[in-house]
Amino acid sequence: MKYFSTRGGSQRLSFEETVLTGLAPNGGLYIPESIPSLPADWKTTWASYSFVDLSVAVLSLYISREEISETDLRSLVEKSYQTFRHPDVTPLTKLDDKRYVLELFHGPTFAFKDVALQLLGNLFEFFLLRRNARKAPGEKPEKLTVVGATSGDTGSAAIYGLRNKANISIFILHPKGRVSPIQEAQMTTVTDANVHNIAVKGTFDDCQDIVKSLFGDAEFNATHRLGAVNSINWARILAQTVYYFLSYFHIRAQLPSGVNPDEIEIQYVVPTGNFGDILAGYYAKRMGLPMGKLVVATNANDILARFWNVGKYEKVDSAAADLGASDGKQGTSSSGVKETLSPAMDILVSSNFERLLWYLAYENVGGEGAARHDAACGTLDGWMSKMKSDGRVEIPVAVLESARRDFLAERISDEQTLKTIQSHFEATPSYVADPHTAVGLAAGQIIASREQGPYQIVLSTAHPAKFSEAVTRALSGNPSFNFEKDVLPVEFVGLLEKKRNVVDVPRPDISSVKAVIESFAETDPRDESVVGV
Repeated sequence: MKYFSTRGGSQRLSFEETVLTGLAPNGGLYIPESIPSLPADWKTTWASYSFVDLSVAVLSLYISREEISETDLRSLVEKSYQTFRHPDVTPLTKLDDKRYVLELFHGPTFAFKDVALQLLGNLFEFFLLRRNARKAPGEKPEKLTVVGATSGDTGSAAIYGLRNKANISIFILHPKGRVSPIQEAQMTTVTDANVHNIAVKGTFDDCQDIVKSLFGDAEFNATHRLGAVNSINWARILAQTVYYFLSYFHIRAQLPSGVNPDEIEIQYVVPTGNFGDILAGYYAKRMGLPMGKLVVATNANDILARFWNVGKYEKVDSAAADLGASDGKQGTSSSGVKETLSPAMDILVSSNFERLLWYLAYENVGGEGAARHDAACGTLDGWMSKMKSDGRVEIPVAVLESARRDFLAERISDEQTLKTIQSHFEATPSYVADPHTAVGLAAGQIIASREQGPYQIVLSTAHPAKFSEAVTRALSGNPSFNFEKDVLPVEFVGLLEKKRNVVDVPRPDISSVKAVIESFAETDPRDESVVGV
């Protein structure tokens, strides 16, 4: 299996090269040359598989045995998920007869990003150690400088996945004051020598733009050998497809007696900002996993919901902007990003949406073979250039209709988010949802009121303790609610009082961030010799 850039070019990379490169030199995202089909007997053979077994089975469809042997792949997967607190890794919890929650927060940082980033960290280390083992005695080892932007959860998950890894430094940019206190503490209290936090006065999109610019700087990239941990890295999307398969088998096992599992429709509802988590579901569907339409659940930063519901792909709702509209008490930054109770989704442009747009372009351009492939890349490149220059792009109606075949979208306000947290805590069985999960639950309820048929699986992306302010605000009026008893994990006790490891950057300026990276590169004490995985 080879990988190419969504924006074209003759480059074809192996899985290893794709993982280590992250973002294509032309600004595109890497996708596989083809989407593999599931084995003919997958429904029976995989039905009893554990999460580790499913990971090995799914990843093997995209990674050749020549690149990673089955023994090495299983070892990497087992190592990646041994730190998770639940034996199922991503367990399925039943809310009522037709609604389930897929809990993705049982990893070391209590967020869904752990599922992919624990594996990605081990892949980085595995590839570097193998490369360095092939070098002549005394030859300088290869190193990787990982740079990422976070709206909250990616940063801590990446840091916990890469802390103290051989030959790897990690620099995480986060928007100062725009992540939850627990999220900030999880990142900045890690004191390993290879971990560096950069607090940028700006938005997540500012941080993400800086990271993309760093990757686009050929000289800087070559000097520091940059690696990506954001969901622009293909390995993250691939790792996340696994829990769609696991939940499919688990819901079939939990169905009431008399319900034929082959006759039900499963609908996944995904709270999403950067479109990575739901894109993994799209790949699972394209591979052959039976499911209905995927539901895109957004907060007030609704570029995705507007695309599906109105047909516009633009950074800011132009009609609302013209009217000077606001979303209740939700503030809006100068960049157009609205501050909400679900900050990990406070994103203006969804990076991974580019991958879906490539498939939509390919479906709607003429030609065959290489000509059709090149036409899709050219179309996509034109769309993304237009988006960068104008903040909006006109997507043809035929493309929009293709997108609507596989997706629905709903926009949820902060008020709806708070009401949803409250109603699910007061329900039987009681369930405490973080605000991002609540966005998914609210969107699912809206869809279910129109479509009575599907069984819903709502992806729960973070533990509620990571967003204590929103959860407490929603439930403070309930006398039976006790945050320490009902929500707070022991791992979070005292976290906010720990010493911090962070560098402040006063404005979203790429030169300032470069200076921070270079200053640590010059004084980095690590010069690890080659050790075994």
